[in-house]
Amino acid sequence: VQLQASGGGLVQVGGSLRLSCTASGRAFSGYSMGWFRHAPGKEREFVAAISGSGSSTDYADSMKGRFAISRDNAKNLVYLQMNSLKPEDTAVYFCAAGVGVGSWYLFKKNKYEYWGQGTLVTVSS
Repeated sequence: VQLQASGGGLVQVGGSLRLSCTASGRAFSGYSMGWFRHAPGKEREFVAAISGSGSSTDYADSMKGRFAISRDNAKNLVYLQMNSLKPEDTAVYFCAAGVGVGSWYLFKKNKYEYWGQGTLVTVSS
C-alpha cells in the first residue's frame, strides 16, 4: 500500500488543521492506520491511531481532547483533525499503515509496515 499525506501548513496558536492520508491499493479496511510526528531534535512519536474498522482509536496523552482521528474506508482516507494547536505541535506528520495491529498496540510505530511521506505542520506563536 502507498500512502500520501497532505493538509499541513502554517497555522497560528489555537488554530486548527485537518490532515488527510490517502491510501492506494485494496482492502484498506484491513489496515490499522496511525499518525506519527517528528520534530527537530526529537524522536518520531505517536500521535493517534485507528483500527481497520474504525471501532478502536488511541491517542497520545498530549493530544487527547485536541486531536481526532477518523477514517473513510470507502474512500481509502484517514483524517487527523487537530484543534487548539500549540507551538510544540510543530513537526512533520506521517501516516502509517499496519496489518493485524491489535488495539492494545496501535501506539507502537514498529507495528506499521507502510509509511507515507510527511506533511509539515508549523504552529506560530
